[in-house]
Amino acid sequence: MKYLDEFGNPALAKKLVEEIHAATTRPWAMMEVCGGQTHSIIRHGIDQLLPAGVEMIHGPGCPVCVTPLEVIDKALAIAARPGVIFCSFGDMLRVPGSGQDLFGVKSAGGDVRVVYSPLDALKIARENPDRQVVFFGIGFETTAPANAMTVYQARRLGVTNFSLLVSHVLVPPAIAAIMESPTCRVQAFLAAGHVCSVMGTREYPPLAERYGVPIVVTGFEPLDILEGIRRTVVQLEAGRHEVENAYPRAVRDEGNPAAMEMLQDVFEVTDRTWRGIGMIPGSGWRLSARYQEFDAEQRFSVTGIKTSESPLCRSGEVLQGLIKPHECSAFGKQCTPRNPLGATMVSSEGACAAYYAYRRLDLVQIS
Repeated sequence: MKYLDEFGNPALAKKLVEEIHAATTRPWAMMEVCGGQTHSIIRHGIDQLLPAGVEMIHGPGCPVCVTPLEVIDKALAIAARPGVIFCSFGDMLRVPGSGQDLFGVKSAGGDVRVVYSPLDALKIARENPDRQVVFFGIGFETTAPANAMTVYQARRLGVTNFSLLVSHVLVPPAIAAIMESPTCRVQAFLAAGHVCSVMGTREYPPLAERYGVPIVVTGFEPLDILEGIRRTVVQLEAGRHEVENAYPRAVRDEGNPAAMEMLQDVFEVTDRTWRGIGMIPGSGWRLSARYQEFDAEQRFSVTGIKTSESPLCRSGEVLQGLIKPHECSAFGKQCTPRNPLGATMVSSEGACAAYYAYRRLDLVQIS
């Protein structure tokens, strides 16, 4: 596949690392927002190639990880009901709720199915008109257009047995919440390229100006990330705080107008609770008034659910960038991918899963 070789070239990576070292004169702490970037950084050891004072803080950019516990419990309650076909992407099935996960519901007889697109769930609904079909719609701005299109199509086609359990979250309000935290150490951000491919970059200049932080839109391959870090360090050293697009092959400043038009029609902004973080005002989407009939929460009246996190799990601190995964005493012991205590150990984008998969059990300093 194109770019796998070009953007993983060791010689070019070495040159970028040298440029980062040459540009760095003092310690800096920057946050990569996206969990996919976290996995790439840990997999390729990028953080260990940086100058000793340059720290990568792992942000809350894993959509599975930040889906609130009460929404997981609502999914479990709906999936367990007779006559329901509950559809989800595969990485949600092992995310622990208060007592079990979707695999547990499936093993107890619930009809839980893994799909690769929300349109697959709509197809299942059309093929099973006597069953209620629910799709678990989670994620950042990246996955929201496909979910919005599916609801739009359900309405257009008159598919009344389809609904969406929505838990969409938005990146810019999360950046604001991180910067306003009294424990914040973040001095710059690597923004998620796939989010910006949908929404563009127009929401970031006000954040960069308000909080005095550089924001560099970055891709996911090793050279993408190193170039993003290089640009960020250059800005920090110069005392600048601007928005730069280091991922022009996928991101335009104006984003994807067609996708944004669909999002504006189907969704509306709402306050949203983030797992491990808490309520962030205006940080999520819910179905707009025109599409309320497709809201699974209302259709199944899943309310009054009480939730409780594992007392051993410190995934909330990991998501806020306050600790690294291996600093949790349960990491790799009581908490493993086979027996996860929190979502950050389950998801393919979770920081704990990255540290476990690539054996980052201790901090290793490479001179």
